[in-house]
Amino acid sequence: MGYWNGYGMHEWGSGFPFWAGILPFFTVFVLWALFWKGLALWHSARRGEKWWFIALLLINTLGLLEIAYLFLIAKLRFDQLFSSEPRK
Repeated sequence: MGYWNGYGMHEWGSGFPFWAGILPFFTVFVLWALFWKGLALWHSARRGEKWWFIALLLINTLGLLEIAYLFLIAKLRFDQLFSSEPRK
């Protein structure tokens, strides 16, 4: 069972802070979200869609909004995701 150490941190019986177990998952989620956000922002900027760019920049949904934008709004296929030519 966990306990509070003298420094105000909750630790499990092994002496690790409580967040040590979730850190790898958090890192994976951050990298996943950054990948899709960067790709969606790049495509929205190339297409000149200012309002989509602002929405994608400000709203964080772990990549869900970005994936929806790329495949449903911009209607890109997977092979077009890394193409440098803008598609209108």
